[in-house]
Order: sequence, then C-alpha cells, then structure tokens
Amino acid sequence: MDLKRKAGEKAAKYVEDGMIVGLGTGSTAYWAILKLGELVADGLNIKGIPTSKNTEELAQKLGIPMLKMSEVNKIDVAIDGADEATANFALIKGGGGALLREKMIASIAKQFIVVIDPSKYVERLGQFPLPVEIITFGWEITSSQISLLGCKPILRRGNQAPFVTDNGNYIVDCYFDSIVDRDGMNTALNSIPGVVENGLFVDMADVLIIGRENGDAEVLSF
Repeated sequence: MDLKRKAGEKAAKYVEDGMIVGLGTGSTAYWAILKLGELVADGLNIKGIPTSKNTEELAQKLGIPMLKMSEVNKIDVAIDGADEATANFALIKGGGGALLREKMIASIAKQFIVVIDPSKYVERLGQFPLPVEIITFGWEITSSQISLLGCKPILRRGNQAPFVTDNGNYIVDCYFDSIVDRDGMNTALNSIPGVVENGLFVDMADVLIIGRENGDAEVLSF
C-alpha cells in the first residue's frame, strides 16, 4: 500500500461519530479524506471544515457535510500533512499553498493529527523551503525584509505567473541552511509588516502518523 495512503487511512480511525473534523490539504491528507468519505457513505455522522478550496471540492464530491469556519469555535480533530516534521513535532507546512487556513484550523482543534511518509520525517527543519504568505502590495519590500533573517526568499510561481493563495496573497518560499530557533523565527517572520503567516507550526501537533513499508503506520503521540 502507498505509504501516504497508509498514514492517511490510519488517521481516519481517530474520527468518531458526531465530530467536527478539520480536513487538510495535500497528497497525504487526500487519503484521509477519501477514507472519511467511505465512512460517511457507510453512515458516519461528521461535519468537515476544509483548509482549501481544493479540499472543499473533494469533500463535497465524497458527500462529506461541510461547515464554514465562521460557524465553529472549536474542532474535534484536524487531519493534515506536513512538508517536514521532527521528533519533537515541529513542522513546516504550506507546500500546497494553504498554510494560513491550515494553521487557523489547527489552532482551534482539540487534537491535531499530522500524516506523513518517511521522507518528511527529519532531524532538523529547513531542508524544505519555508513558505511565507505575504500580501501582494509591496511584496518586494516584504521579501527583502524576510531575507534579513538569513534566508533566500523566492516568489512562488505557477503557470508563468505568481502563485495566488485562496486568500488572494502571494507566497515566498524561503531557503534556509537550517532553522534552529523555530520559536524565534516564527515570531520574527510574523513581526514583519506585509507577512500574513508563515509555515512554521510550533507546538501544535498532538499525533504524528508515519506510513511505513513494513506493518502498520507508526503512531507517535506528543
């Protein structure tokens, strides 16, 4: 079985009848959503909160009832992927461009479950470029200020034009040698005018599920 699928389907087992579920974005969260769609078809009663327009479209096709973010103040469980995760549950997210909504949903989840394949499990953050969502106005200035933190920020592009998030913003992917002080970097980035949010998820994950070649997915609890 695909390792991402193994992790995603394992995470779906944490969802119980009557729950409000945060639905992540990306190739591993995709498998969790597919499994939840199967369970809903079999009678599971849940409501989903999507982290992106793509996820919302997928969930609707699968018949998962949806709620708007404005309709809730707590979520029972959120399931999402990560671009990097460490043994102490520090994360980099945002490769799929949905980091702001993902962080908003994770922040109000009673339990935040992160699903990954082994390639995303790293000793130290920073091998994957850190996504930072910024407003379009004066983005060059914002990017320049970000670079003073010791990285090379590159404006994300798609189809020969700047990539635009579901929120109407740009993303700069920031190349660090490594990120040692993740708490300090998180604060420093979000203190720059023009930065909306960054992809460092600090002290947010509760469960890490890693798809493994042999046997069941590995489950780590914080």
